[in-house]
Amino acid sequence: MLASPVPADVAAVGYVERELAAAGTATAYRAAGELTADGRWAFEPAGTAPYRTRVVVRRPATAERFSGTAVVEWLNVSSGHDADVVWASNHEEITRRGHAWVGVSAQLIGVAGGPVLASPVEGADAPGLVGTDPERYGSLVHPGDGFAFDVFTQTARSVRDGTLLGGLTPRLVLAAGQSQSAYAMVTYVNGVEPLVRGLFDGYLLHSRGLGALNLAAPGEPAGLHALTATSPALVREDTGTPVLIVQAEGDLNQVLHSLGSRQDDLERVRTWEVAGAAHADQHTVGPFADLLGCGVDVNDAPMHVVVKAALRALETWARDGTPPAASPRIETAGGEIVRDRDGIALGGIRTPPVDVPVDVLSGVPGPNPSVICQLFGSTTALPAARVAELHPSRAHYLARYTAAVDRLVADGFALAEDREALLAYAQPDRIS
Repeated sequence: MLASPVPADVAAVGYVERELAAAGTATAYRAAGELTADGRWAFEPAGTAPYRTRVVVRRPATAERFSGTAVVEWLNVSSGHDADVVWASNHEEITRRGHAWVGVSAQLIGVAGGPVLASPVEGADAPGLVGTDPERYGSLVHPGDGFAFDVFTQTARSVRDGTLLGGLTPRLVLAAGQSQSAYAMVTYVNGVEPLVRGLFDGYLLHSRGLGALNLAAPGEPAGLHALTATSPALVREDTGTPVLIVQAEGDLNQVLHSLGSRQDDLERVRTWEVAGAAHADQHTVGPFADLLGCGVDVNDAPMHVVVKAALRALETWARDGTPPAASPRIETAGGEIVRDRDGIALGGIRTPPVDVPVDVLSGVPGPNPSVICQLFGSTTALPAARVAELHPSRAHYLARYTAAVDRLVADGFALAEDREALLAYAQPDRIS
């Protein structure tokens, strides 16, 4: 069972899905020294404990279709359930390329349940896999989130040697996580990567926050209110493995406050910032967006199209050393995003609906103060008079919009395969 924003019909694209148990003895870590803001952390073992968790594998049905790349996702538990958010953004790219995907139930809450961080019912406890279906998952055991990093490592080793992929042996193994799972990836790169160097060939961090996931005590879940998560933490500049960070406008100064950990591009660390995008959006929840009660239409930017390009760029970087395109940064002043007269953020990667607008796409949320609504940003229609001022005719609008699509592809922030998906975001019927 996955709380998937995009339910997987893998058979339709020549894939198989398997749900497996992964068991062993995991090691917890403690910091050997201060967790400094520069991310140059040193971890050491802090005890062991048995575990038995759930792993979901989606892979090509035949060896001939396998690309040789495996994406290992740290499943997101902010909703109280394991969610495959990286898969949701990237499933078209993963399946058309023939990659394998492995989702790891790495954290305590996903397995055994616990407090919900982002839900319409905040503060509620989720039952986890064990509580949801005791007959199916009752044998699962999680010793706490301090052990989650080694659970992820051990799963990745079983991916690399082909054990979890039905005998398919990857040449590249990429780690990925979004939101809370991206916090975990920061901790992993800064403290665990130096201990397991060579296990992963690249890291995709989608929507990281200010800090990193803490090393929780045995039996405890990690917390995004912990000091480690709320203190600035850069990705260490001396990492030997490529790290691509993809940030939405809404990540910078809403709930995640990642602006405080913005860093310059380095030899092995690159950041993409997407103007007009929110931490979560219409694509994330699909038809359930109207049920959130945010008091405004949630953000409908094509963030997922940029994330697919990021996965391709990371794969290329890991395979042959060609780094991703350099992203312009969203303009800020005094810790705030600089906006044009319409309220649209300046700078950053600009998708066609942002560059040729009929709506204001923004990371700024609606009036509902709930955490979940703060993450979903907003879509606000421009006044008809302003639309007419910007776009004197449908032909003019479509010509500019199509040029913006082609520019995004040429710049490397969208894939040619997704050109039609971007064109589908055009709204010529809004032009009189």
